[in-house]
Amino acid sequence: MASEYIGELKKWVAEASRLNGTGESTDWTRAIELISKSFAVKNHEVAIMGLTPDERSLRFIVPQTLRAVGQVPLSSTKSLAARTVREKRPDLVNHFTAVPHASVFEAVPIAEDQRTDAIQKIMSSPIIQNGKVIGVVQVSRKGSNVAEAGADFTYPQLRELKTISDTLAPCVLLHSKD
Repeated sequence: MASEYIGELKKWVAEASRLNGTGESTDWTRAIELISKSFAVKNHEVAIMGLTPDERSLRFIVPQTLRAVGQVPLSSTKSLAARTVREKRPDLVNHFTAVPHASVFEAVPIAEDQRTDAIQKIMSSPIIQNGKVIGVVQVSRKGSNVAEAGADFTYPQLRELKTISDTLAPCVLLHSKD
């Protein structure tokens, strides 16, 4: 992540944490914009999930359209997000359509009149606070095929995503208490 984006993201986290302390809810728009710019993806290709209060599932914080769709059980063997929590390590997959995975969330339109393409490439990183996984951040590249989705993700980008997940932890922790 360019230092300008991580610096802006840190400022957003500080302000969001301050506002949340006053009872205001967090508006994740700016954070998603910064993350999507960092990896040259569209805003709807960034997802942030937090653990449910019972710590048995993940629920979407963003994108907003997926919040009402359901949750991802941590016991799921076909969920990259659940595996990211269980293994406590980041991962990237540049051939995601070839990997068995739960695709129910991919079928949800990004807007009322706009269908979404399949995830072709994805990075996933645990969000860890005080040694405990509290959520997951994922960045994907969607397209009708792998070539249309764009460039492969790289391991330096995965390290950048880990920096982002570490930065977001205070806001995810506050949000999961909602």
